[in-house]
Amino acid sequence: MNRRSFFHRLFQGSAALAIPSGRAQPFPPGTSFAATFEDVAPRVGLTAPTVFGGRTEWKYILETTGCGGAFYDYDNDGWPDIFLVNGQALDGETSPPPTNRLLRNNRDGTFTDVTEKAGLVRTGWGQGVCIGDYDNDGFDDLFVSYWGHNVLYHNNGDGTFSDVTKQAGLYFEEVRWGAGCAFLDYSRDGFLDLFVANYLNFDPKTAPLPGDVGCVYRGMSVNCGPKGYPKGKCYLYRNNRDGTFTDVTESSGIGKAPPSYALGVLVADFNNDSFPDIYVSNDTDPSYLFWNKGDGTFVEGGMEAGVATSGDGRRQSGMGVAAGDYNCDGLLDLYKNNFSDDTPNLYRNVGNGFFDDVTVETGLGVHTLNVGWGCGFFDADNDGWLDLFYVSGHVYPEVARLKSDMRYAQLMYLFHNLGGTRFEDVSSLAGSVFGAPIVGRGCAFGDFDNNGTVDILINPINDIPRLLRCKCTNGNNWLTLKLIGTKSNHSGIGTRVRCVTGNHQQIDEVRSGGSHFSQSDLRIHFGLGSTDHVDLIEISWPSGQMDYLKNFDPNQIITIREGQGRS
Repeated sequence: MNRRSFFHRLFQGSAALAIPSGRAQPFPPGTSFAATFEDVAPRVGLTAPTVFGGRTEWKYILETTGCGGAFYDYDNDGWPDIFLVNGQALDGETSPPPTNRLLRNNRDGTFTDVTEKAGLVRTGWGQGVCIGDYDNDGFDDLFVSYWGHNVLYHNNGDGTFSDVTKQAGLYFEEVRWGAGCAFLDYSRDGFLDLFVANYLNFDPKTAPLPGDVGCVYRGMSVNCGPKGYPKGKCYLYRNNRDGTFTDVTESSGIGKAPPSYALGVLVADFNNDSFPDIYVSNDTDPSYLFWNKGDGTFVEGGMEAGVATSGDGRRQSGMGVAAGDYNCDGLLDLYKNNFSDDTPNLYRNVGNGFFDDVTVETGLGVHTLNVGWGCGFFDADNDGWLDLFYVSGHVYPEVARLKSDMRYAQLMYLFHNLGGTRFEDVSSLAGSVFGAPIVGRGCAFGDFDNNGTVDILINPINDIPRLLRCKCTNGNNWLTLKLIGTKSNHSGIGTRVRCVTGNHQQIDEVRSGGSHFSQSDLRIHFGLGSTDHVDLIEISWPSGQMDYLKNFDPNQIITIREGQGRS
């Protein structure tokens, strides 16, 4: 339930939609921002393009969603590697056939493609990626969603992977359109379960074509959908603790929510009851928030919580999603990207299961011509306040023919957090890469070179991936934590961390999935500002174990084992 008046929200929404900007706003000469980004993909070894549908026109909606990427330390050497999901072209004539890619971090600022050696070569309409050690053997496993058949890869611990989808009970005969995914321990039994969203039921033999009834955008014939297609369904699979999973969609209450055009999946404890909740961003449908009741069941309550629609009650086309405590009040907030001619949503968590849509008053309602996708909260300048980044790109290549400010390839944006009250668009100050349009889709966050600043991986459509290396010039301090569960799941997913420095407190959680079909580094990163001392790290594990670290120096990467302290 929205906590402000309908008319106030209606006014805010109307004002937001009147803003025509699709470009980063310039700053006066001499203005600077402490964090800048450079695309280092070509020189570090990211040179193979991501293939996804046609380049100038798209025949089907299948060609529009793109795919995700991951920062993923598959070999446990402490250096994040990269996994990139790939798609294909409708004619299937790309040579060599596109494949997902695993790139090993060489620890010297470069990567080596080890896809074939790892056993991960696979062609298809890849979509999402999430990671988690589902069998607690010490190595994070890999799940990839597809239009077609999803795949669970077991990490063998020797640099190779095995497709265990059938053995694990996750194979199905019918073709599905897998979208966002996430591992989570919803029952807190120490074993990771799996949540998978599905977008819609698509069959190219019966799918409508551009020019058919309703397949028109601004007077142009375009690909059709999602309206008119049968809606997809979300699935929850319980870990049986023996390497297999059981579909508990119906018994858990997830199946009570009507089918929807689901895309993004985000798992976080939004009401601080220590049980992970599940948010699903829906395209053209109200989004879902599945509250974890703590007894193995969920109840959907997105509309009552105020995160199903815009603040004034409009249905939106939800894409990428992110969680973070942007105002440092101890409650995780929600961010969601949407289609063009709309604003994104920043839902501020006000406690007791309610959120306020504060998009406009916080300065995030300014780029209304963009279709937003991958996104995330992270501290770009290490000042102790979470900033916001997102990529964008249209779903209709035909818009390039329009005589308007709307574009097919679009910009990425960086918003600086001004002390938890507002965000300022600093894109034009953060490097020339922010002035180069791309057809963005997935993005993930992680410190690939372990220098204390968070970098960004972007997986665009029909283009070379971007790897944005962050350089921070203000000398701010930082802390990175790698959490290893013992009684809890080995990946530490669902663990809540509180960082205290003086009068400032921050929280974050180890999280699988999120953004748009992507996976960020499982390590937790805190910017610490100018403080030279960390007073307290409080760790709440899913098992209920509480661990504490007190009075130590910043600028460290620390590994912590549940109940055993620092490793």
